[in-house]
Amino acid sequence: MKKNQLLEKIIHGVFLILGLITVGCVLLITVYLVISGLPAIQKIGLTDFLFGTQWASTASDPKYGILPFILTSIYGTAGAIVIGVPIGFLTAVYLSKIASPRVKSAMQTVVSILAGIPSVVYGLVGMLVLVPGIQVIFGVADGASLLAAIIVLAIMILPSIIKMSITALDAVPKEYEDASLALGATPIETYFKVSVPAAKSGIAASVVLGVGRAIGEAMAVMMVAGNVPNMPNSLFQSVRFLTTAVSSEMAYSSGLQQQALFSIALVLFFFIMLINATLNFFLKREKE
Repeated sequence: MKKNQLLEKIIHGVFLILGLITVGCVLLITVYLVISGLPAIQKIGLTDFLFGTQWASTASDPKYGILPFILTSIYGTAGAIVIGVPIGFLTAVYLSKIASPRVKSAMQTVVSILAGIPSVVYGLVGMLVLVPGIQVIFGVADGASLLAAIIVLAIMILPSIIKMSITALDAVPKEYEDASLALGATPIETYFKVSVPAAKSGIAASVVLGVGRAIGEAMAVMMVAGNVPNMPNSLFQSVRFLTTAVSSEMAYSSGLQQQALFSIALVLFFFIMLINATLNFFLKREKE
């Protein structure tokens, strides 16, 4: 008995240490970004930095306004969520509740393959297929645009939404559905009015992961969005995201330019934290 208790204490201690390491890594990243990013914001000015509409970091008279990057990231993420979440959610409901075991197994394999494809491959396919397709279909001068980035991001967030939603739906007790069917509800009514509400926390968690994937993606959107610091006034305009702004210039940056890139990373970090905190707030509020 004492041996088992000692083993449990050791395991508990190991888990505690691992948890503290995770929290410590987050705090370390936060402190590092704040220390590295604040000097540029102080030199440029918070208003000019966040609401400036021009980014010309290598010009003789440099400009460090990141409003185009912020709006592009918001529009791109919102567009990907609008397209990807309904498709992923409905696919998960179909695979979990309607599809035959053979179809479900085959589709889950495909979804797992999608999840394992590197970002650069998504970007390469988008650059070779999607960008020329947009150029031909819509008759624009260049298909590398915000629309191309939205479509690529929507495809990239599908695996996490589908897999987590299926797991949440499969975990709903079958008794809930049997009771609903016994009361005269149709299968479709049961799936959407009983199973989905019971699994809403897991489905919401999948959406949070999808949002994080869309906001944090850099390589794929750099290849299909044009990577030009324009204001996102049109779906067919070449744009630059917050992530691509950092990754495209960090290799050769120095001085204030490098500090400004760290400031962009700091803005992106707090942007993601704000979205996660907001979603968690509403989830907890619904549970209460």
